[in-house]
Amino acid sequence: MSQLLSAVNAAASALDAQRARMEVAVSNLANAESTRTVNGEPYRRRDVVLETVTSDTFGKALGAAGEADGVRVSSVVEDPEPFRRLYEPSHPDADKDGFVLKPNVDVPEEMVNLIGAARAYQANLAAISLIRDTVQKALELAK
Repeated sequence: MSQLLSAVNAAASALDAQRARMEVAVSNLANAESTRTVNGEPYRRRDVVLETVTSDTFGKALGAAGEADGVRVSSVVEDPEPFRRLYEPSHPDADKDGFVLKPNVDVPEEMVNLIGAARAYQANLAAISLIRDTVQKALELAK
């Protein structure tokens, strides 16, 4: 039973991680044209860094100490890629030569990230549902 609980915990931690990935991708998409933030620069794309979570209990249950039993958001980092430079002399943020710095957000890439995170979220929900159904069937058989 503890292995099933560990599996549910792992899937639940993945749900949190994928939710964070979706939130960051949506933020990137929403700011894909933001040419000025509070620091005076264009919006800089953000990305989620994930790390594995290990516990001795999970590893011992599987017979191998140090196995991963979940994931968590380690940090949200800014993408160091340079801003795009476009010629738009009528834009209020244009420099003296008519160029505007645009965010380093690639909309198709963000859509792929968003869809990937949504599918991973769905897969983890399905895993939790499957475990729940398995436990329910086991309880019915025990009656």
